[in-house]
Amino acid sequence: MSEISKKIIGQVNVSSEIIKEVQEKIENIFDFKKKFENIKNENMSDILNFILVGTIRFNVSDIHIEPRENEVVLRVRIDGILKEACSFDKKIYTSILSRIKLLAGLILNIYDRPQDGRFAVSIPKTNQNEEQTIEIRVSSLPSEYGESLVLRILNPKNLISLEDLGLREDLLETFKKEIKKPHGMIIVTGPTGSGKTTTLYAFLKTIQTPEIKIITIEDPIEYRLKGISQTQTAPKKGYDFASGLKSIMRQDPDVILVGEIRDLETAKIAIQAALTGHLVFSTLHTNDAVSTIARLANLGVKTSDIGPAVNISIAQRLIRKVCKKCCELKKPDSLTLEKIKKEMEKFITDNPSISFLNEKARKGGMISIKQDGIIKVLKGETTLEEIERVAG
Repeated sequence: MSEISKKIIGQVNVSSEIIKEVQEKIENIFDFKKKFENIKNENMSDILNFILVGTIRFNVSDIHIEPRENEVVLRVRIDGILKEACSFDKKIYTSILSRIKLLAGLILNIYDRPQDGRFAVSIPKTNQNEEQTIEIRVSSLPSEYGESLVLRILNPKNLISLEDLGLREDLLETFKKEIKKPHGMIIVTGPTGSGKTTTLYAFLKTIQTPEIKIITIEDPIEYRLKGISQTQTAPKKGYDFASGLKSIMRQDPDVILVGEIRDLETAKIAIQAALTGHLVFSTLHTNDAVSTIARLANLGVKTSDIGPAVNISIAQRLIRKVCKKCCELKKPDSLTLEKIKKEMEKFITDNPSISFLNEKARKGGMISIKQDGIIKVLKGETTLEEIERVAG
C-alpha cells in the first residue's frame, strides 16, 4: 500500500479495462457525456469509477455533484471554469452518495450538517503511464434537495516545477534569487483557486535538499511532499496556525510554510520567524501585491517589522492558455486596441515589439497583473477576454 493510502480511509482500485476504454474514447467533456449515457444503468462501482477516471482524463480539478428538484447535475471545473458534464436521476445519486461517503469515511446517516473526508483512486500501470495513486478530497454540504458533494482531485502531476509555472524570464530569475535567501518572508497573494499553494510547493521542491529542514502547517495538506515534514491544522483539538507555528519553531526548522496568515498571532509569529533567521513562505487573501502591507498592518503587525521581514510579495491569477493548434493572430479592433493602450499605460505604444515590452517592464520594476496579462496576449499565449475574466 502506498504512503498516501495509509493516511486516508478508502481506496478505489480501477481496472485496466476501464483505463484502456477511457484512454481510447474520452478526450473531452463531450466524449464523457456521451459515454456516461451508455453506462449510467450499470452497477454503481463501474459508474463511479468511470466518473473519477473519466474526469481525471481531461484534467478536471473539481467534481460537483448537485441535487436539484427533478435531477442531479454533475459539473466539472476545467481551467477554472465550471461546465456541466452530465445529469442523472435521484436513484443513481443516492447510490453514488452512499458509495462516496463510505469511501471517504463520512457518516452515512448524517444529512443535516457538513462533513469532510478523503479517499484515493489507484490507477494501474499502462503502456503510456506509470501506476498512480490520486487522492480525492470530499466535501459534503446539506442543500435544499439533498447533499451537495464537491470532490477535489489532488493529482500529483499538478505538482509542477518552478520553471513550469509560466513565468516571464525576468520574474523567474527574481523568484529563484529570492527563494535562495536564508531568511525573510515570501508571501503569495490572490483569491481562492488562483494557484497560490501550487506556487509555494514549486518553491519547496526547488530549494529542498538534505541539508535543510522544511516544515509545513496547512489547512488541509494538499499534496504529500517526500522529505518534507507536513502537519495539518486541527482547530477542534487546539492545533491551529498560531499554535502549530509555535510548535514548529521548537523543531529547529530552516524553512517554514504557513498555509495562510489569517490572524494577528499567526502573522506576528511568522514575522518573528522571518526576522530571526528562518525562510518563511505563506499566503494572504489580497487582490494585489501592494495590499500585502496594508493587510498585515490591519491585522495589527507593526509596520516597522513588515519592511525588514518581507522579502517579496507576489500576486497571481490562473489563466487559460490558447490551443496552439487552432489559435490565430488577428488585428485588434479599435475598442480592443484602446483597452490594451489603457491597461499598459505609459510604456505601451502602437504595435510594440515583445522585446520592447519586456525591456520596459524590467526597467519599471513591478508591473500589474493586467499588464503581465497583456504581455501574454501579445505573445499569443492567451486572449484579452481571458485576462478580463480573471483580472477585471
